[in-house]
Amino acid sequence: MIERYQTRPVFVGSLQIGGQAPVVIQSMNNTDTRDVSATLEQIHQLADAGCDLTRLAVPDSEAAEAFGRIRARSPLPIVADIHFDYRLALAAIDAGADKIRINPGNIGGQDRLRQIATAARTRGIPIRVGVNAGSLSNTILKRFGGVTPEAMVESAIEAMQLLEACDFEDIVLSIKASDPVLNLEAYRLLAKKTHYPLHIGVTEAGTLRDGVVRSAIGIGALLMMGLGDTLRVSLTADPVEEVRTAWQILKALNLRSRGPLLISCPTCGRTEVDLQSIAAAVEERLSEFREPIKVAVMGCIVNGPGEAKQADIGIAGGKGHFMIFRDGKVLRKVSETEAVDALIDEVRRLCDERQQIAAAKEQPSQ
Repeated sequence: MIERYQTRPVFVGSLQIGGQAPVVIQSMNNTDTRDVSATLEQIHQLADAGCDLTRLAVPDSEAAEAFGRIRARSPLPIVADIHFDYRLALAAIDAGADKIRINPGNIGGQDRLRQIATAARTRGIPIRVGVNAGSLSNTILKRFGGVTPEAMVESAIEAMQLLEACDFEDIVLSIKASDPVLNLEAYRLLAKKTHYPLHIGVTEAGTLRDGVVRSAIGIGALLMMGLGDTLRVSLTADPVEEVRTAWQILKALNLRSRGPLLISCPTCGRTEVDLQSIAAAVEERLSEFREPIKVAVMGCIVNGPGEAKQADIGIAGGKGHFMIFRDGKVLRKVSETEAVDALIDEVRRLCDERQQIAAAKEQPSQ
């Protein structure tokens, strides 16, 4: 069990961040916020994928106006992403933003920051202070001799203190870098200096393949240290893939569970079935389920049966056939061509049984 750092709770509507609440999964829409229908469509896709919270860019007054119409119909709480113009922050707050993300240092001075803090406090919404390695001030860079963990932390602390000077403490902090090692050290140092919730991630992580690896390393390492109250996987890809990757990271660390966890063995010279195609087909079919079950697809006679027995449901292959296991017991033998359908049938049966049991427990006793 991972022991998490204790942070103060911050509420985004009814969604709690920090205070030992489950790690919140965020993404950011890549649609034009001014396109209300396209943005709402993507928000629904993110919600279906398991996103808890999404962020919209608000670059101008037209986007701020559209933000309100989107928020009124959104199934998810929404963060307004603001840079430079304090009036857009105020407009987004008026439009119903559940949270705003700013860099206090580029918002135009303490008086304007105080107006934002006052409006946010009145509406009861938090502010995320976002500091990236690529946007440190020249003053900070000169003081620390470049982009260092200490420089990033100092920048975040300065931004945090600007808000605290405005009597505002519903703060979430983030100090992302594209270098996972720099990222990790910066967050480790920051956690020693603050009790505010931490938004973690590896910024500009890359494309779907490389970005998933960098994010899994960077975010996973932080989570294993007990750091992180909310996260975003930043990919040059469909934002839905960010959410799917975030869930995989959290499931791998037993921090949250949603839907099946698929384990499958690597192929080798002993494999006598088309395991790659079968595993890919099972993975695709499992996307319809939300029950947190462990499913094994094994093609090796050495470790396959044992791994399949340890899963809730699994198949282990031999020459042209598979054995189906459930809770460690063999159910039956099926041909290779029947294996995927047979496994999915058993998954569906198990999920239905669990849902019936859960429903029965919720019924009031007579």
